[in-house]
Amino acid sequence: MKILKKLLNKYVISHANSIDIPDFPSSNLVRKKVVFIGEVQNVGFRMEMYTLAQRVNLTGWVKNLPDGNVEAELQGEEAKVDFVIKSMKSLKRANVEECKILNIHISPREKEFTILW
Repeated sequence: MKILKKLLNKYVISHANSIDIPDFPSSNLVRKKVVFIGEVQNVGFRMEMYTLAQRVNLTGWVKNLPDGNVEAELQGEEAKVDFVIKSMKSLKRANVEECKILNIHISPREKEFTILW
């Protein structure tokens, strides 16, 4: 099973690194809490978000929820946060049926994006 997980992670990272990152206009710093509802676990969803968030220099975290959904907090320039959310909503390996987004307070000391287990 660990071999399959490693293969999936390698594929996901490769896919996330192949996405064209646009030139973003300068935008306000925001933090958004997002819950992705649908078939979003066991498809490399967290690893994809982690890789994309790192590529566009966001901070925050992503984790699986017990109900099968995925929750994340993304912080950075609003255009970049919105790009990552849009990319995750359109991920072909997943089936995002609904996406709940809430603007929350910025965490000024946060320095990286992590996957929470």
